[in-house]
Amino acid sequence: MTPENLPSTIRHWIGGELVDAADGRTFDVCDPVSNTAYAQAARGAAADVDRAVAAARAAFAGWAGLSNRARANVLYHIADVVEARHGRLALFESYDSGLPITQAKGQARRAAENFRYFADVIVALGEEAFRQGEEQFSYVVRQPVGIAGLITPWNTPFMLESWKLAPALASGCTLILKPAEWTPLSASLWPEILAEAGVPAGVVNIVHGIGKEAGQALVDHPDVPLISFTGSTDTGRHIVRSSAQHLKTTSMELGGKSPVVVFADADLEAALDSVVFSVFSLNGERCTAGSRVLVERSVYEEFTRRLAERAANVRVGLPSDPVTEVGALVHPEHYARVLNYVEIGKKEARLVAGGERPAHLSEGNYLQPTVFADVDRDARIFQEEIFGPVVAVAPFDEEAEAVELANATQYGLAAYIWTSDLKRGHRIAHTVESGMVWINSHNVRDLRTPFGGVKASGVGREGGVHSIDFYTESKIVHVALTEVHTPRFGATS
Repeated sequence: MTPENLPSTIRHWIGGELVDAADGRTFDVCDPVSNTAYAQAARGAAADVDRAVAAARAAFAGWAGLSNRARANVLYHIADVVEARHGRLALFESYDSGLPITQAKGQARRAAENFRYFADVIVALGEEAFRQGEEQFSYVVRQPVGIAGLITPWNTPFMLESWKLAPALASGCTLILKPAEWTPLSASLWPEILAEAGVPAGVVNIVHGIGKEAGQALVDHPDVPLISFTGSTDTGRHIVRSSAQHLKTTSMELGGKSPVVVFADADLEAALDSVVFSVFSLNGERCTAGSRVLVERSVYEEFTRRLAERAANVRVGLPSDPVTEVGALVHPEHYARVLNYVEIGKKEARLVAGGERPAHLSEGNYLQPTVFADVDRDARIFQEEIFGPVVAVAPFDEEAEAVELANATQYGLAAYIWTSDLKRGHRIAHTVESGMVWINSHNVRDLRTPFGGVKASGVGREGGVHSIDFYTESKIVHVALTEVHTPRFGATS
């Protein structure tokens, strides 16, 4: 279903105005059901980033000079305006990304929650002070870093844009957002949302374009001291290398190949529900998906059989259909990549569910949820991020083996542990190499907590106060309270 009032052109937003690319170039934007172009988006490059930086620089003093309460009030207003557009946002997001409409409907609420939460944080956040007896007093001042460069991914794009926009704005930064080129549609709603909410012109600037052009120009710009990126590990490595020239502050939320460790004493029904939801919701295109399922051998065959049955019954269909549980993968290029991993998996392991296009969907980027069993630790489908509705299952015998297998990849973003023995759950949580761990729970987030990974899954943490730390510089001010008695080097009397 094509949403009403779909734009035929998606333009940059720079200095409070919708503008074309400086050189007039555009690129096609396609929907993943038909893979045909429905819009043209401005194709940004260095000249467009220069314009956006100039606008952000001009707006910085005014925005940073507002009180925390004044900026928070604007963020609350943004949240209200986002929620008022929840229906249109969900339709745009589903149409552009292939996300099932029922899952897209939650994106407006999550986005609004991000703005309200960081408005609360910036108002409540205190600053540290230290007293050195009666002689000296020291206090910390938080100041916004300056112009922030935000580069966002194509999975749940609007919500993940809000995840970066909200703390950057709360901290007093002005910014340039570079949305993912495959899914720019929902980002086209930001100009009207931010303008209605009273965000001054130039505080937020949006430059569309291809990552190697617009994204690279943003990373290379000497007047953008901070880059926040969510995306693939390979791209993250490249951004860190490029940022080193100007010693930029970076936050990299990168890939994952997260383990789910299921012990025989676990609530297997709850664990099964969690595994199915984790790896197949959002079309499997989620960084925290539990895509490696490690099951204690005594329940391995039963659990694998039931997982395959559930996967076979997952409803794959048009993203606009309310009963759809898995929609169309985002782009033909990504679809081909996932299908290639499926073919690799057929040679490496035992296919027990899916692995092909659903019979009732002859066109579009569709894949029946896929389960591979008896996957060896050295298999590519065990080691490499697939980012689709594909899961690898392997058995283990002892706790130590489970931990070893959980840690046997380059990634370390999330981990999930299922056991009725909470001592064991805590023990493994402290041993597994990941930035986030859930015990007897699926991926339920608390916005106050740090988000990020270790190893190849990222650098730095965002979330809660950690996000404010990232977008601000801490300056320590020391004040003498008494007469200063400094050693008088070189004095003659």
